[in-house]
Amino acid sequence: MATEKKLVITQIKSGIGTKPKHRATLRALGLGRIGKSNTIADRPEIRGMIARVPHLVKVVEEV
Repeated sequence: MATEKKLVITQIKSGIGTKPKHRATLRALGLGRIGKSNTIADRPEIRGMIARVPHLVKVVEEV
């Protein structure tokens, strides 16, 4: 069985002044402060959330 890929998502910009949906997406990704990171499984719904806030986060793929 292949190991599931993981994504390390780090918030690099503040959510202050952004749209409410963007702030909600950050919270759903487990973020809330600049510099905070979260490791999440690489799934299509997570990729969609990242696509909504690419200007606020940095994504690194893990094996």
